[in-house]
Amino acid sequence: MPKEQRRGRRIAMTAEELDRFLGEERTCRVATVGPGGAPHNTPLWFVWDSSALWLHSIVKSQRWADIERNPAVSVVVDAGREYGELRGVEMTGSLEQVGEVPRTSAPDEVLADPERRFAEKYFGTGGDFVSDGRHGWLRLRPEKVVSWDFRKL
Repeated sequence: MPKEQRRGRRIAMTAEELDRFLGEERTCRVATVGPGGAPHNTPLWFVWDSSALWLHSIVKSQRWADIERNPAVSVVVDAGREYGELRGVEMTGSLEQVGEVPRTSAPDEVLADPERRFAEKYFGTGGDFVSDGRHGWLRLRPEKVVSWDFRKL
């Protein structure tokens, strides 16, 4: 269970608003710790299952190498153009490298769900997800979630 947001509670999203927002938005920015300790920030597609953020990442990327060295991350998803429209979520914690989803006759339910959600969200298909062998799954079970919705001001 993530830590409760202490500041800005008046503009914080409810659990339902958070789920809806993360279901609609398409791109997050993932900040990892680079080899020299500097931040490395990259955009990435994601799916949210109400408890974990699932990222589909190239396994031969700087992001993947950063996570092998240090799994600490900050992920931001935001939207809005005008001040009164701004809304977003920041999640922090440690990414887990899940890798490729096993291909068996009885798929692992924990891993099959992100594939279905990802296929529906980005390709509009009912689970027709085909991995290209170059990507793997990363899972963030956030330790802290901070959200804001300036439309509540």
